Amino acid sequence: MLGNITLGQYVTGDSILHRSDPRTKIIATILMMAVIFTLSNIMSYIVFSFLLTVMISYSRIPLKYTIKGLKPILFLIIFTVIINIFTIKGEVVLDIGFASVTREGIYTAIRLAMRLILLVITASMLTLTTTPVNLTDGMEKLMMPLSRLGFPSHEIALMMTIALRFIPTLVEETDKIMKAQKSRGADFESGNIVERAKSFLPVLVPLFVNSFKRADDLAIAMEARGYKGGEGRTKLRELHFTRIDLFLSTAVILTAAAVFVLDKTFF
Repeated sequence: MLGNITLGQYVTGDSILHRSDPRTKIIATILMMAVIFTLSNIMSYIVFSFLLTVMISYSRIPLKYTIKGLKPILFLIIFTVIINIFTIKGEVVLDIGFASVTREGIYTAIRLAMRLILLVITASMLTLTTTPVNLTDGMEKLMMPLSRLGFPSHEIALMMTIALRFIPTLVEETDKIMKAQKSRGADFESGNIVERAKSFLPVLVPLFVNSFKRADDLAIAMEARGYKGGEGRTKLRELHFTRIDLFLSTAVILTAAAVFVLDKTFF
């Protein structure tokens, strides 16, 4: 399951999404996620899923690879579905004695499950098509007006990018530690939830130690290269809006507006 985490990873490519400005992709991702939260009908989620699939095809990233990133949150999705099915009151469609399943509960469970799935895929598309360096530059440029008010835009963008970049690194480190512990006889799959949680203690301790060591090594490397913060720094590649960004922005705005109108008017 650890190898299925795609958030924070970058897939090399030369598609429209890969070549577009990171600022465009960040704003488009925020807009799309905001639209997802406003949808209230299952048909709207289906339409949005179709449009998102079209966008994934333009990125030339295999759909299977994108969906693979949902496996780590599969438990959360199932838990959300079960909670909503058995807790929301309404028209009973199945009575099993100690609990009842309602039509409204099923409807809400499906809607929330699709919301979680779309949010994860939308966020993954940003990191899959944007390098960490470009992501840092894009976030810093977007937050630049706040720096006049004393807001540390460069430092915040750098921390967010490092956090995203460390996700696949920590996942790989966790996988190595778990394999090492299994070779010594550790069992992570048997027992109840409490016993499984206790079995992960030998994994968490070396993981935290290695994480702090990596952070310290990164800090030393940045100091050795003369890093003094964002003030006065120049860029090897300056960001520029192109026709691709105009096309992508127009497509995202029209898509978001169309889905929003359909959800509030027809569905």
